[in-house]
Amino acid sequence: MSTLSLKGPYWVTVRQHRRVLWAVPALVGASLAATVALRAWSGTSESDRMDMSTEYYAWELFRLCVMYAGNTMLFLPLLVGAFVAGPMVDGELESGTWRLALTQSTTAKAWLGSKVLVAAVVSVLGSTALIGVYRLGWSRVSGSWQLHWADRGPYEATGPVLIGYCLLGVALGALVGQLVRRTLTAMAVTGLLTGLVLLVLGAPRWSFLPVVTRTVPYPGDAGPRLPGSALMMDTGYLSSTGERLSENSCFNPTDPTAGCPADLNITARYLDFHPASHHWPTQLIETSILLALAAAALYAAFRVVHARHP
Repeated sequence: MSTLSLKGPYWVTVRQHRRVLWAVPALVGASLAATVALRAWSGTSESDRMDMSTEYYAWELFRLCVMYAGNTMLFLPLLVGAFVAGPMVDGELESGTWRLALTQSTTAKAWLGSKVLVAAVVSVLGSTALIGVYRLGWSRVSGSWQLHWADRGPYEATGPVLIGYCLLGVALGALVGQLVRRTLTAMAVTGLLTGLVLLVLGAPRWSFLPVVTRTVPYPGDAGPRLPGSALMMDTGYLSSTGERLSENSCFNPTDPTAGCPADLNITARYLDFHPASHHWPTQLIETSILLALAAAALYAAFRVVHARHP
């Protein structure tokens, strides 16, 4: 990574962490080479995947690689946050080398800003490139087992939400690194907080948009059909009053074919789902929330540095 056009604390930051920064394009290049090679080796038609030939095993290997790659990319924001909190911020605070920067006509805010900006730019560029590489592989195997667009892992790895989590990791790292003042502890705390946000924010993501509902009369049709690639959320029965009853309401263990009891007044069956078209709106909503959280954490980080070094 060239430092010729950088000046002041930005040049110092890039120079200090040049080996790690060079590792980002190396990782992207290796991922791209592996993806292209596996795509070329795997089968190209449905028949290739079903006849237990060499192409079938190659395609299955490719599918597994894409599946595990999506799950692995979930750890990228944790690693970004831990690196910012540890070597970039807390490492200098703990060793006292940051004081040297303050003697070179550099303010404490400029020192922290250089760390944040360099980490944010590299994180955005690196995660965007990895998303592009992942989508190159995803386009070949999407929709297969454990590779649904709404699954944990593929969902984050195929859209801007991963960039949002990386930026949140940068902001949390800048804040925690100043508060903890122990490199390894700061890395662990930042990784834990970023992972906690991943879990907590992932739980309600399918409540951001209203579900689409299909109904069919009862008795009659066996039930509403789920559109291809849709994410099913709920299914059951509707009574004459519009009350929703669970799928098990009509189950009779002694006679599974008996149907629904007359006293329930069942008039229809319903199916709630998210179509594939909800993928990008949900991604943008979740990314907006992440950017707001990152902005709040970054504001707090600069307030801390201003309070300690006005």
